[in-house]
Amino acid sequence: MAAKAKSAKTSVLGRTLEQLLDDLSPDERAQVEARSAELHAEVEGLKALRKLAARSQEQIAQSLGVKQPAVHKMERQADLYLSTLRRFVEAAGGTLELRVELPGSGVMRLTGMGELSDDADRSAA
Repeated sequence: MAAKAKSAKTSVLGRTLEQLLDDLSPDERAQVEARSAELHAEVEGLKALRKLAARSQEQIAQSLGVKQPAVHKMERQADLYLSTLRRFVEAAGGTLELRVELPGSGVMRLTGMGELSDDADRSAA
């Protein structure tokens, strides 16, 4: 029985992704492709975002008006102010949109988060 399981495993490992996908039903293949698209749309952290934007830490730092080590620190932080995240995303050439999904209410865009008021800008200067 163990030999049979081993040969089945070997036959799967020796096949290309395309061959494996060809064996799926059209519905199964559509599900796999949809999930793949979802995963490609997710970005794991600020470092990955910066790399997708083809920007260096130095370029982000110049846009933010900080030194490169500050960008390195931001990329490693697990917890950021939304205003810092918004500025980082904008320095990478993007825009920040915050989505909220509540049960029974669907998906909403939360606006005005991470924007500094004029008073906050003056007190930070």
